Amino acid sequence: MSDAPPPIRVLVCDDQALVRTGYVTIFSAQPDMEVVGEAENGHEAVQAAGRLRPDVVVMDIRMPLLGGIQATRQLAGPDAEAPPKVLVVTTFNVDAYVYDALRAGASGFLLKDAPPAELVNGVRTVARGEALLAPAVTRHLIGHFAEHLRPADTSRSAREDVVRALTPRELEVLQQIAEGLSNAEIAAKLFITPETVKTYVSRILSKLGLRDRVQAVVLAYRIGLAPPTG
Repeated sequence: MSDAPPPIRVLVCDDQALVRTGYVTIFSAQPDMEVVGEAENGHEAVQAAGRLRPDVVVMDIRMPLLGGIQATRQLAGPDAEAPPKVLVVTTFNVDAYVYDALRAGASGFLLKDAPPAELVNGVRTVARGEALLAPAVTRHLIGHFAEHLRPADTSRSAREDVVRALTPRELEVLQQIAEGLSNAEIAAKLFITPETVKTYVSRILSKLGLRDRVQAVVLAYRIGLAPPTG
């Protein structure tokens, strides 16, 4: 009797048939993945997810009828029941809505020119419940779209609530996360072990009621805790 875990159930959502076909081919070739459905717009993705219960939805942003951001909010937002993980795959240079997608509940994002191995790893990463927020891409995103990342919640109390909830060291780690640093980079910068950083990250998420690292970055920018960019 095999002890292998069940395959990751993947729903592919993109308005371009050729792109969907490419994704399906890539994921179907993986022994630990099963493509359970396709959708060509966000409306179809929401309906399909309700029927098929995928573990991960690979989501485009710019689509007709219902875009990826709105679909992500319906699938994985705060009001969603048993939400799937949403991995946004976007064209960075033309799409300024990645930040909005992360706020809507996406677990991470990749660029459309990412190699197949990176795309497969991205699905596995979010399926494990981890945020896919590549440090280099995060820094690029923050620098390129700084105007979209300035504080949306300027109330002093929101920031003070976070400051009160966390220890000084946890606040320091949160700021490093918001800069796009990986655990290893944070460990080197703060002269602690990666395992200790992982513990701090878990505590931060728990204390602030955040689902993952992506939400931590979003919160840090919303309350102006992250350092200015540029």
